[in-house]
Amino acid sequence: MGKPAVTHYRIMEHFRVHTRLRLRLETGRTHQIRVHMAHITHPLVGDPVYGGRPRPPKGASEAFISTLRKFDRQALHATMLRLYHPISGIEMEWHAPIPQDMVELIEVMRADFEEHKDEVDWL
Repeated sequence: MGKPAVTHYRIMEHFRVHTRLRLRLETGRTHQIRVHMAHITHPLVGDPVYGGRPRPPKGASEAFISTLRKFDRQALHATMLRLYHPISGIEMEWHAPIPQDMVELIEVMRADFEEHKDEVDWL
């Protein structure tokens, strides 16, 4: 069994078959986010090891299908990184905007959800 690892998550947005999350790590284990998300049956889009091939929902638009096929990496991005400098102990923080390919993926998922939300049974 591996070392303990803790990941906190908050739902940011629901789509038809995907969910956008904000994650905060207490530990920094290798593949921690990927393993934890797969464990709760919410693997990352584009994760061939823990998530399998991405599958668009039934009735998805061509734009959704095309965007999902073009997305050739894990849908994982650190918008903020905070740490304490190992020598000075000073807290340091960096921010990075969401990359354009991920913005496009979120937009097609959002449009798909709006188009099909009357079919979603969890609302």
